[in-house]
Amino acid sequence: MAELELDRVGMSYGNTRVLHDVSLQVPDGRFHAVVGPSGSGKTSALRLLAGFARPDAGQVRIGGHDVGALPPERRDLGIVFQNYALFPHMDIAGNVGFGLRMRGAGRAEIRRRTGEMLELVGLGGLGARYPDELSGGQQQRVALARALVIRPKALLLDEPLSALDRKIRQEMQLELRRIQREAGVTAVIVTHDQEEALSLGDRLTVLDAGRVCQEGPPFEVYNHPASVFVAGFLGNANLFAGRVRAAAEGRVALKDAEAVGLHLPPGTAEGAAVTLCIRPERWRLAADAEGPGLALAGPIRHLHQTGETGNGAIDTPLGPVAFTVLSPALGDLATGKPVTLHATPRDIQVL
Repeated sequence: MAELELDRVGMSYGNTRVLHDVSLQVPDGRFHAVVGPSGSGKTSALRLLAGFARPDAGQVRIGGHDVGALPPERRDLGIVFQNYALFPHMDIAGNVGFGLRMRGAGRAEIRRRTGEMLELVGLGGLGARYPDELSGGQQQRVALARALVIRPKALLLDEPLSALDRKIRQEMQLELRRIQREAGVTAVIVTHDQEEALSLGDRLTVLDAGRVCQEGPPFEVYNHPASVFVAGFLGNANLFAGRVRAAAEGRVALKDAEAVGLHLPPGTAEGAAVTLCIRPERWRLAADAEGPGLALAGPIRHLHQTGETGNGAIDTPLGPVAFTVLSPALGDLATGKPVTLHATPRDIQVL
């Protein structure tokens, strides 16, 4: 196990700059998620850590040592790719033990450590099967076991769950977190899946166009986005353009609406253009609209149930506004019914 660090790294492919002054620090034993849209630079950052690419500027450190000149095989890292790359002619035990054989481990040690790792990933007793006899989720576990059996300093994961269907992917998120904790290994995952990043990471880095937009605990980044981009990319968000009418009162004028009592960023001047961010789950169905914050009324445009919660939208002068309620509340709602949504100042982020 070791601390992983990118220190103000820059990287280019030809004349195209893909990373700009990116810093990332992953403490020993922690799980860090790097998330961003396609082309944001997240995979390039992982390639720098793995040694498949070298930075044009800055340093890559593992355990406090500059490893920028070391090839991948000398960095002692476990890597799991989107394509599991299992050997089809080897059974599962052979796949998992491959790295140990390449390191010259004895047969008894390979058999013991392979068995321990298969138990850790929930595949005990399946060592004699072949990859084509396993489900996608089971193959993913084999890839994890193969990466971890060599006891790497850290584990790097490049979109490892993207090939799985939604239900299995959610199950594997929980299993991946359990396996990482039980193994005690430092881990970095890069993904475009916001839900995956939020559920897995101890900390989260959001990248866009090769730059760090925000970094912090997932709960903090989700609930207190630093920019309109982060708010819109990480989960669902209602975004409203407005202008500060009275800074002392936290009063913001919107098109055909007004919010009051808001917590404005320090130094926000009257007349400043701002954006209000309200997550769908922060709305409350209100019989009246009294009190500070923002209230919007309109007929329900659509409703659909997703399990424990129901999602919908109402038509307002500001456009369609999305909201989320617990499923039992859907019984009192119907398409076309007029409702009022209310968000308190603590439910509204001013960007």
